[in-house]
Amino acid sequence: MTEATLARARAGDAEAFGELTGPYRGELRLHCYRILGSLTDAEDMLQETLLAAWRGLDGFEGRSSLRAWLYRIATNRCLNALRDAKRRVPPEPVPPFEPPEPTRRGDVTWLQPYPDALLDQVSESSPGPEARYQSREAVELAFVAALQRLPPRQTATLVLRDVLGYSTAEVAEMLDTTETAVKGSLQRARAGLGERRGPVSPRPGSAQERDLTRRFAEAFTADDIDGVVALLTDDAWLAMPPAPHEYQGTAATAAFLRAGALWRDGRRFRLVSTRVNTQPAFGCYLPDASEPVAYPAGLIVLTPGPGRILAITRFLDGEVLSRSGLPATLPVHAQGHPGR
Repeated sequence: MTEATLARARAGDAEAFGELTGPYRGELRLHCYRILGSLTDAEDMLQETLLAAWRGLDGFEGRSSLRAWLYRIATNRCLNALRDAKRRVPPEPVPPFEPPEPTRRGDVTWLQPYPDALLDQVSESSPGPEARYQSREAVELAFVAALQRLPPRQTATLVLRDVLGYSTAEVAEMLDTTETAVKGSLQRARAGLGERRGPVSPRPGSAQERDLTRRFAEAFTADDIDGVVALLTDDAWLAMPPAPHEYQGTAATAAFLRAGALWRDGRRFRLVSTRVNTQPAFGCYLPDASEPVAYPAGLIVLTPGPGRILAITRFLDGEVLSRSGLPATLPVHAQGHPGR
């Protein structure tokens, strides 16, 4: 940032404002996503943040960096949205068949995936010295879902301190509170997050991850339910946002998959590989009974562990496919590239 560019932006030059804020758009969107758990809501808050920054640029006094100032605006916009109940909680979908009784009904039905293509837009900036999480694990689905179960200010405090690495004093200024309050909120957030990390996942793109992903795709598209279940850990979870139904363990997961296969009556899924939240994923398509076309049937995200799959998350909202750059339909003869 130069004083000349800042002066131009303050004088109403939109291009100069874009030069100032452009480098931070990707990371601000990701920051809002971590707090809100929804890419749709994060996009809205990013626009609100930029609009507030544009209108309030005269109030930027340079006591902190422009980046920290923008993070302050974005964080408080997210907290305001949660306080005012502006979060979009999607309606519970009606399943086309009678599903077996779930292990539990999940409470984070607004969770959405974050395409890796958007992660590529985040500028390379090392987190501050206070950070406790690497950037990769701080966007994994399990981490983002766990954040949603914390009180909003605890979530914001933990993300600012443990993910972005801002100091206690900086976070207190961003949240307009005291350092003592920040320390207390952070302590409770860390305790609430719990031991969510679990076993170490294979490195993204590793041979182990590719092999596990390929084997899953082959079994899933062949309706080989025993083959799918054999790839899961004994306590693996199957979740399907925005549906609240969640199934734990191989028996419960197999029961749900068999009920779905019975309803499909011989039609088999087609998969096209992609990546979201740094994890392997597939656009899922189901052939139409009367057309030579396969239509979107959600996005499947795998959480790989050491040799087995820890969780399968199938997002049922068709919009998530287009955001991941996947096609709107597939010809029935297309199988995609499950091993890519």
